[in-house]
Amino acid sequence: MNLTEKQEEIIQEFEVFDDWMEKYEYIIDLGKDLPKIDEDHKTEDRLIEGCQSRVWLDSHFDNGKMHFTADSDAIITKGIIGLLIRVLDQESPESIAKADLFFIGRIGLQEHLSPTRANGLLGMVKRLKLEAIKHISAAS
Repeated sequence: MNLTEKQEEIIQEFEVFDDWMEKYEYIIDLGKDLPKIDEDHKTEDRLIEGCQSRVWLDSHFDNGKMHFTADSDAIITKGIIGLLIRVLDQESPESIAKADLFFIGRIGLQEHLSPTRANGLLGMVKRLKLEAIKHISAAS
């Protein structure tokens, strides 16, 4: 499944919910399925800046693809980073760096977050893309 297909799948999943309380519950459930970051990787250098809650992101590059794990001390934030990882995990660094994450707007996520959480969402997207760019730079 490519980036566009993964995003379309998420959009379809969110269309079944009538209101944002149901969507928040779904996001929280998604956070429970987040690939767990190794406890040893919950370090200051892996914290994402701009987030109100603490969010750790770990990445590695293998066979031309990026792989991400994360954790957060806030359940809604854990679900949000889980959504982002679901779309970007196992993609090439180049496709992540230039990815248009249109699903965020289409499901109305950013507009239904508090300003601090919306800022955190932007911080998460930026950090995921930066991790990919590091691998592009290292390869060239």
